[in-house]
Amino acid sequence: MKKNVGVGIILVLVITMLGTYIKAEIDQSTAINEHALGKEVELDEEVGLEKGQFAPDFTLYNLQGEPLTLSELRGKRVVLNFWATWCPPCEAEMPHMQKYYEKYREEDNVEIVGVNMTYANEKLERVEQFLKSYDITFPIVLEQTEAVAYQYEIMTMPTTYMIDTSGKIQKQIIGPLDLDALRENVIQLD
Repeated sequence: MKKNVGVGIILVLVITMLGTYIKAEIDQSTAINEHALGKEVELDEEVGLEKGQFAPDFTLYNLQGEPLTLSELRGKRVVLNFWATWCPPCEAEMPHMQKYYEKYREEDNVEIVGVNMTYANEKLERVEQFLKSYDITFPIVLEQTEAVAYQYEIMTMPTTYMIDTSGKIQKQIIGPLDLDALRENVIQLD
């Protein structure tokens, strides 16, 4: 009898601990999902990068092997977008990025740079197919070592940094952007 009571107490404790753990996981997941809906992040609170600091410089290469160095874009507003082909929200925002690029690139003095996260076992052929299927014409570079993702502390895709004409970070946005959100955020970069 005592043995059954002891087993019962242990079961109650395990179930209680498991319930607490599951609730904590659900709360964390809910917070992440609410956070990852194209919402602006306060840079100085959420990541090591701070609003107003110069964007960490890098040189990455496009599919043709041509280099793109971020600091060479100073004088333009920059939309720096980290994405992957296997990411449904990235896929949802890509037509908006292209449409914005075609419509407002010159008027808004902006360059969109898409950083494809190829280090996560992405095949280059898949990246090429993806870009072709959406007729992407803005610069796409390949992150193959995680170094730039580490500099920018990328944990969620898509993540977009808004960089002003002097090369300073003004915003980080986690989650997909549509045409209107892109335009509104770029216009505020001066």
